[in-house]
Amino acid sequence: MEFEGIVYKVLAPVKGTSARGDWTKQEVVFEQPGEFHRKVCVSFWGDKAQDAASLKEGEQVSVSVNIESREYNGRWFTEVRAWRILRKPPEPAQPAPPMDDFPPLSAEEPYRADPVDDLPF
Repeated sequence: MEFEGIVYKVLAPVKGTSARGDWTKQEVVFEQPGEFHRKVCVSFWGDKAQDAASLKEGEQVSVSVNIESREYNGRWFTEVRAWRILRKPPEPAQPAPPMDDFPPLSAEEPYRADPVDDLPF
């Protein structure tokens, strides 16, 4: 499965040792644009954890994941595990629209307030 999202938060890495050796897990929370701005926490393992740790909040990415659920003591646990991440290039800033509706300012004619005071007090 693949989705596009914005990096909401990069959580602290988790490290440990198992029978197979040392391991590293990096979790990142992504916000999916839309009406309800849903968030999803994705796990990155091994070499991918280093890539995920370099993500910055607000960065736009495309993530490929596998979703897996497993049972433990009668309860089900679901993990979203990433296997690829692609950074999107930042969108170029839009130039400000021209202000053709306003008269040009000139140094010859300074702004003068009306001498009429129409305040009610």
